[in-house]
Amino acid sequence: MNLSERIDAFAQLGQTMLHLPADEREALAMRAKATNGWFTPESVGQALDGIAYMLDREKLEKWTSAYSLNPEVPKIVGVIMAGNIPMVGFHDLMSVLLSGHIAAVKMSSQDKVLMQQVIDWLVEIEPRFKRSIDIREKLDLVDAVIATGSDNTARYFDYYFGKYPHIIRKNRTSVAVLDGTETPAELEALGRDIFSYYGLGCRNVSKVFTPHGFDFKKVFPHWESFAEVANHNKYRNNYDYQKAIYLVNGEPHLDTGFLLIRTTDELVSPTSVLYHEEFEDKKALDAIRETYAEKIQCIVGHGYIPFGQAQCPEPWDYADGVDVMEFLVNLKSSIE
Repeated sequence: MNLSERIDAFAQLGQTMLHLPADEREALAMRAKATNGWFTPESVGQALDGIAYMLDREKLEKWTSAYSLNPEVPKIVGVIMAGNIPMVGFHDLMSVLLSGHIAAVKMSSQDKVLMQQVIDWLVEIEPRFKRSIDIREKLDLVDAVIATGSDNTARYFDYYFGKYPHIIRKNRTSVAVLDGTETPAELEALGRDIFSYYGLGCRNVSKVFTPHGFDFKKVFPHWESFAEVANHNKYRNNYDYQKAIYLVNGEPHLDTGFLLIRTTDELVSPTSVLYHEEFEDKKALDAIRETYAEKIQCIVGHGYIPFGQAQCPEPWDYADGVDVMEFLVNLKSSIE
């Protein structure tokens, strides 16, 4: 296949996801939820729509036009996928296949149903991709590795795969910056950045920075539409647990009934908790951002990613800011 044919297949995959009948979406989500209780129909539907948004043909052409993506000898690239939100490993799989290499895929046990379905759709659309996708339980005999996991698993990945050209990702999270001029619609949209996927993704906002003296309580009414997250048993268990800890320890916090807000200089909040920190001025905010640079995935706010768009990355919005395509293009010179 040439690049144009590969792009065509992924563009068709986007249409398949976008126009999947409601009953088929529901059935797929129910199968996924049986393996991972966090994968509700709403979360699965949002993930399908988000990927379909990314698979616009013009976007794929714009993205890939910056690279030379026809390797003379395709390399075998191990892709170790996470399973925190639905189909989170899709972008790495797509990058490897569009680059013309072979993907040796190690799926997360938490996301096998959805990723297998995506691969099945893709191979049905373009059968030649079957030769370029190798689903494995163990990764050996590879030329390079792209692995996503926690800070702990990153050490494991580095130990076993450090000898190969690699991209190894650690824990990251996202933040929002309010300046006090946000509209009600923007504040409600911020709720999507916080509560989508129950806050489990690296692009979910886990901390909000506000100017000194900002009345954070005035934001709460704009998030009432997300109160139903507390009806999810796993989320509710986290909420009850964190609330009990705060009460027992006498830790100051705010409570909306479905979200706990704690003022702290920490960055990564537990599920059901949103961290908050004030800043004096832009210089102070820049200093905070610099301190957390290697842990922040993206920033939401005026002058940053628009409110409500954190979970709608473009194809060229690389995790951790590492250009995966450039890495894949350079594999030939890295290995031979």
